[in-house]
Amino acid sequence: MENTSDKVNFERPFLRKGWGRPLNHIPAWLKNKYFLSIAAFVVWILFFDPRDVFTQMQHRRELKELQVSRAWYQKEIEKESIEAEQLRSNPATIEKYAREKYLMKRDNEDIFIIPEKSVVKNK
Repeated sequence: MENTSDKVNFERPFLRKGWGRPLNHIPAWLKNKYFLSIAAFVVWILFFDPRDVFTQMQHRRELKELQVSRAWYQKEIEKESIEAEQLRSNPATIEKYAREKYLMKRDNEDIFIIPEKSVVKNK
């Protein structure tokens, strides 16, 4: 009779002494079903959901830009409404507006348009 303790089982090397089962090397908290469920949920919410975190950040950035442009447009509407009210009520403002915007002149006047000086860089 042969001594079986001297033989090494080559068919199943993971059963050799010191190796144990492969799943025994995984920490217990990684095998916990609650941890795995929460981890899967977090990954789904962060990356795969239509309302994921990155999309929400992009929408917030767009919202801030739209709020800034809305404030600018409201300020411009306020200025234009003041100017429109002055045009309706004051004939001098109508003449000033026609002269500045449409370059209109009286019969005995000459208009000289002087362009603004542009900055030219020397090379």
